[in-house]
Amino acid sequence: MTAQPDLVASLVQQEFDKLPAKRKPVVRDNGLCEWVPLSGIVAEGRGGKLTCLSLATGMKCLPSSKLSQAQGNVLHDWHAEILAIRAFNCFVLDECRALAGDSGGSSAFLRRRTSTERTSVSDSDEWHGQPFAWREDVLLHMYCSEAPCGDASMELTMASQADATPWATPRAPDQGGSSSPTPSAAALVSRPLEPGTLLPGRAYFSELGIVRRKPSRGDAPPTLSKSCSDKLSLRQCTSLLSSVASLLVSPENAYLATLTLPSAQYSASGCRRAFSDGKGESDGEGDRNADSPQQQARMAPLVAAANQGREPGGGGGYAFKPFAVRTTDLEFSFSRRSAQAQRTTPPSSCSSSSRPNTDAQVKLTPSNLAAALTASGRLEATLNGVLQGRKASDAGARGASFASRRRTWGLAAEAAGALLLRSEGEDEDELIRQALGVPSRHQNHYPSCSSATAAATAAGGPMYGDVKNDPLLGPRRRAKEAAQRLALKGWVRNLGDEDFVL
Repeated sequence: MTAQPDLVASLVQQEFDKLPAKRKPVVRDNGLCEWVPLSGIVAEGRGGKLTCLSLATGMKCLPSSKLSQAQGNVLHDWHAEILAIRAFNCFVLDECRALAGDSGGSSAFLRRRTSTERTSVSDSDEWHGQPFAWREDVLLHMYCSEAPCGDASMELTMASQADATPWATPRAPDQGGSSSPTPSAAALVSRPLEPGTLLPGRAYFSELGIVRRKPSRGDAPPTLSKSCSDKLSLRQCTSLLSSVASLLVSPENAYLATLTLPSAQYSASGCRRAFSDGKGESDGEGDRNADSPQQQARMAPLVAAANQGREPGGGGGYAFKPFAVRTTDLEFSFSRRSAQAQRTTPPSSCSSSSRPNTDAQVKLTPSNLAAALTASGRLEATLNGVLQGRKASDAGARGASFASRRRTWGLAAEAAGALLLRSEGEDEDELIRQALGVPSRHQNHYPSCSSATAAATAAGGPMYGDVKNDPLLGPRRRAKEAAQRLALKGWVRNLGDEDFVL
């Protein structure tokens, strides 16, 4: 039996409440009351014990034009859901590093895999030599204070429109007979909508079941960062683990069991369409409308392919594992709805009382600040994708969030370097170190990741893109490709920040 959604939501909110005031939304000097989405990952262990492993707030992302300048130091997407998952991966890598460096140590969340598990030949013959695994008896839950942007929230978007008349859908002009199945990022950002290809944000809200970009203001620079609905859908196929984390931890048990949303932010038809395989769920209208766009489950083709013997992803611990969507009546104190309900204007926080006010006087604005923490002791605030106080245009490694590409790769490399102390699975550990750019066991042993990766870089070590394309991550890539080909059609990679080294 899984944890009650109220308990999951309450725990994440309680952990947020412990944050210092400077990490929370405020009332600005001009009277604007800030609000922000909150998300968190919760582990449920033996006896139902719940632990908040990570949480995050935030609601912005990096424009596509800025990717080439990021150099692994700037977050691409700091919507709360995605930042909470990235923070979770940092927690996992912290656990890996601790276990790798202490042969007698243990973790309540990870376990060491046996040499037989790491080297046994599976039917799919995919690499699965990770030294660690998520414990089978520990479930993972997620709480979000707002509906994930994208397909799961389109009914809510339509309901909020003053005029919900569907937009006319223009088609792209003839592209001169180009046969490329995957249009360039620039073309997708600039050309008119073509159903099934372009990635609109909230626009064309009557188009359902499609991959969308992150929503933004009409005058905002374009982005190719996919919506939270789409990214969560993909996580049902690839697990919560990032690429570098999945080199160290088997993905088999690292999937979400439940997603908890506020009742006011839950659309049964939207969540069914965005996340489910179409079995055992209903939006309250029964099966008579199962073929309507509102009822269609876009992930169902993955199940059909598996039933026909074409297992999507092809092994390596990967499979389509849909989470259950549950609801809670508990509201986050800094949600948009809580801010709208305020009858007071506090001096520094929207949740405390000061002087009377009226609904007409309450003006809301999204918070520019993002916060993230992990159960392993990491805590930070970021602004525009870098540590608060740094400029995104000149952040450097010192301005990088702990959840950035550069920092998570470095953390994985530290854990892989600590595997030098292990006596089991030497061949597999060597492959992992090579994939992450850590010097070989047969080279000089460096006491820290920084010196090890510096030596690897001087010797022509890999760039981040090389790590992502390493053969060990082949099973993960194939799982993603199957999901995008069969269910998340129109997905375009957000490329431009791969050519950097540690």
